[in-house]
Amino acid sequence: KILFTSESVTEGHPDKMCDAISDAVLDAIMEQDPMGRVACETATTTGLVLVMGEITTTANIDIQQIVRDTVREIGYNRGKFGFDADTCAVITALDKQSADIALGVDKALEAKMGEDEINAIGAGDQGIQFGYASNETEEYMPYAINMAHKLARQLTKVRKDGTLTYLRPDGKTQVTVEYDEAGKPFRIDTVVCSTQHDPDVTQEQIHEDIPADMVDENTQYFINPTGRFVIGGPHGDSGLTGRKIIVDTYGGAGRHGGGAFSGKDCTKVDRSACYAARHVAKNIVASGIARKCEVQLAYAIGVAQPVSILVNTYGTGKLSDEEITEIVKKNFDLRPAAIIKNFDLRRPIYKQVAAYGHFGRTDLDLPWEKLDMVDVFKERI
Repeated sequence: KILFTSESVTEGHPDKMCDAISDAVLDAIMEQDPMGRVACETATTTGLVLVMGEITTTANIDIQQIVRDTVREIGYNRGKFGFDADTCAVITALDKQSADIALGVDKALEAKMGEDEINAIGAGDQGIQFGYASNETEEYMPYAINMAHKLARQLTKVRKDGTLTYLRPDGKTQVTVEYDEAGKPFRIDTVVCSTQHDPDVTQEQIHEDIPADMVDENTQYFINPTGRFVIGGPHGDSGLTGRKIIVDTYGGAGRHGGGAFSGKDCTKVDRSACYAARHVAKNIVASGIARKCEVQLAYAIGVAQPVSILVNTYGTGKLSDEEITEIVKKNFDLRPAAIIKNFDLRRPIYKQVAAYGHFGRTDLDLPWEKLDMVDVFKERI
């Protein structure tokens, strides 16, 4: 048996709640000040939200209100849920961006730039970034994370629309997929689902409400395997921005450079270069030149051009990885200012991807998911 497992979490998970708050702060600043610099981290525990980090902006925002609105929207609006948007304490500890970092990034607005000026804007930090795509699903995502996200989103949907009134905001899903010898997924082996619930609901009722398609008689279900999940959210576990980076990306199927996304503006290559690498990988796979693909980018702080670009097709490419890498170098501008300009990243589009993944989102119109560069690969097949 070849088994691979990925997990997802709902927006009420304490770490995801922090991601949503950090990205809500970022969106509020982008709305007023597209050139704002934001590195916003959130921590939460019982009855408390702490918003901290480095922000340099001309925007005038009400962080208390942003926090409370975000927590309320997620569904923590009653004391008996263990957290209440209206009564929790909100502490802010914000500073300005380091002048040393700004030195390498501050130049001018990308939209007004000529070639030399785009080259003059360096990356906001050093680091490695990965993008991944696979033809396992129509979203060009690995099967396990795709299914785990769908289950997590369904948990939230049936909670918010009142279908299952006993559900509470916190929840986790996990899906194990079996692959054949050719590397294609052919069945779901195991489904794990843990969802916060009212104290008076029975485990039997939770089991009955799990959808039964995409499975067979041998599929194992573990629904709330501890038998009880009443205490959840920040009351059950503390939360922190950037602690669900595998959920945010490919469920462990592709490698990860280690940098989180949420709360960071687009000058941070941790975020923008990962989006660019996904765009490259997805267009490679969609063109039919490879069945799966991983793209690695690397940057030095204050330097515009990536210090390295690597394409890995895991032996599925119709051209060599070196040839595909050369096509990428000739056709994709991977300098930070060019990525920002091409994807129009200086706008409030980030809170919507804080939960259920930043990639493979067919419900959203995300620039890094566009298949607009397929032809540069197709013409070489």
